Amino acid sequence: MLKSLSIKELYVPALAEGEGVGTAYEYFAKRLVLAGWLKGRPKPARMLIAGLPEKYGSSLDFLQLAQELGAAVTIVDERPSARQKLQHSLAAAQTVGWLTAVSPQLIAVPHLADLSEIAPEFDLCLGSEGLQRLAASDRADYVQHVRRLARRTALFAPNGDNMAHTNISGLAGVTLSEMQQLVGPDAKTGYIDMPPFPPGITRTEDQREQATSGTFEAIAMWGLGFYARLEHVLPTAVRRRQSHIVYALID
Repeated sequence: MLKSLSIKELYVPALAEGEGVGTAYEYFAKRLVLAGWLKGRPKPARMLIAGLPEKYGSSLDFLQLAQELGAAVTIVDERPSARQKLQHSLAAAQTVGWLTAVSPQLIAVPHLADLSEIAPEFDLCLGSEGLQRLAASDRADYVQHVRRLARRTALFAPNGDNMAHTNISGLAGVTLSEMQQLVGPDAKTGYIDMPPFPPGITRTEDQREQATSGTFEAIAMWGLGFYARLEHVLPTAVRRRQSHIVYALID
């Protein structure tokens, strides 16, 4: 159902967001999970992005997914700055030929945990780097809302058991056990996004641009893609400590 995009290809939308290889790796890891989950299911006609990321990127990977599936996409978020960042990132991606067939509807909501005004008309709901920015008392309400709004939901959040990642990123985290309590026993949950380089690496704009065309960078990104496909075979204890993301797939 989804195209087989490489980390090098996903580096283009990541760069449009002002991010780098770490974000492209994250996008690749999420696509591996989503591709397996969506395979063999009817294509969604309407897709909801329930909250934009707190800090890193603008979920252009989800817009890429919507474009591939031919789904109309709606984005809800309470922060004007996040919605403006999304529009800027999307425009930057479109100038280099990406995401030219997608035109998301943006809806402002009073609070991410209060989606009561949104009609339950979606086939698929996605959310990344949003759950952790809610107060613990609001997270259950958010999950209940997204389950009501869509037939299927996939949520991604920073791994609360990886303190090195959360400390450097400045994001709060959600542990896998917390995610499981929120989504219930019927959801599929797990760890992903364990790049083989330390968090917090920064690169200059020139270095980021060079990565789109350099031969060495292309080989390195190919190797990262191969490694990402093997993450799941590592011991659970290792993934719990080192993975950047916990996820839940809800049918």
